Amino acid sequence: VQLQAFGGGLVQAGGSLRLSCAASGRSLRSGTMGWFRQTPGKKREFVAGFRWGGGTSTSYADAVKGRFTFSRDNAKSTVYLQMNSLKPEDTAVHYCAHTPARRVLSAIPTHTSYNAWGQGTQVTVSS
Repeated sequence: VQLQAFGGGLVQAGGSLRLSCAASGRSLRSGTMGWFRQTPGKKREFVAGFRWGGGTSTSYADAVKGRFTFSRDNAKSTVYLQMNSLKPEDTAVHYCAHTPARRVLSAIPTHTSYNAWGQGTQVTVSS
């Protein structure tokens, strides 16, 4: 699967953005999806994840819980990350990732669980 992330931009603190991740070559109806972010000199950080099948399986990093929401449109093979109440510390390049495997919950935040990555989209939050 090829992933393309877009929707980033510059926003003031307290504002909102919605990131999109569109898939080609394979439909996004199974496996595990993740959103990660990275700033220069730091490790890639888990933001949110979703696992198809078996009931509700959406997870969020503590830093974004209550502010970010993962959603999906299976028909469009697109997933979204709605980001509200943005803070300057949310500034990063945001990546989407997918694996056809249905990962156990503890593996969802681990970037090595995924084998397909989008190119990243920059989110900048000004104070």
